[in-house]
Parts: sequence; structure tokens; C-alpha cells
Amino acid sequence: SVDCSFSRGVCDWKQDADDDFDWNPADRDRGDGYYMAVPAFVGHKKDMGRLKLLLTDLKPKSSYCLIFSYRLAGEKVGKLRVFLANKKTAPVWEQNKGKDERWRTGKIEIFQGAETTNSVTFESERGKGKTGEIGVDNVILISGLCPED
Repeated sequence: SVDCSFSRGVCDWKQDADDDFDWNPADRDRGDGYYMAVPAFVGHKKDMGRLKLLLTDLKPKSSYCLIFSYRLAGEKVGKLRVFLANKKTAPVWEQNKGKDERWRTGKIEIFQGAETTNSVTFESERGKGKTGEIGVDNVILISGLCPED
């Protein structure tokens, strides 16, 4: 398994140069490291910020599970989407509001065909709200199917 949490810096994260704003590190409440966040007041409505995780050495014809923590805090904060490099057109995962300020877990199955996925992109779209944030943390890639809860 590959641990791509931001505090350890093992993985290759890249800010997209062609988007409207960057994701920034934010301190965790408990003080143990940090996560990546986009505050609600950054940019204008519909602006996008993309954070890309470059994946290397994924084996063809095998499956992986991407597990991550996310939070959409605040009224009309926007959308969080996840794209896989070989399926550029549609997001493989999307969330547009949180029921509360709590962190939740997202899981995405990545099936490798002959062509392997070489990156995962977390995209934040700015909403109408002025308070809150969209956050991502604890991104882990494990081989095999996603575990049931």
C-alpha cells in the first residue's frame, strides 16, 4: 500500500498550473500534521483548483483501491471531484455538500486495463459560500478491491 498523506511527503503531488487557485496546507485540529484545503473565500464562483497525485509502478490488469478522507465544511462551499488520468472526461467521484463539518471517507476502485492510470486529480470547484473549506487528507492506495466498511 502507498500512503500519500501530506505530512509524510512520500508521494508526488503537483499543483495544476492551468487552474484558478492552489490547494494549501492547513493544520489539523489535533496538531498532528496537516491536510490540504481550499478555503471557501478563494477565487470566484465556478473557479477550479486541482491537485494531482502522480502514480508510478501500478501494474496493468490489476485493481487498486484509493481511500481518502475529505470534508466539505460550510454552506454552499462548492464541489469536490476526483478524476483518473485515463478517464479524463467524467469524474469517478463527486461530492457537493457535507451534512456537517465532519471528515468522511471516500473510496474509489481503480481497475487497470492494459493502459495504467498514472495520476489521480482532486478538483475543488468554488461555490457561492464565503465560509468553510474543502479539505482532503490521508490519501492511501492499496492493491486489490476496496474493503467493505
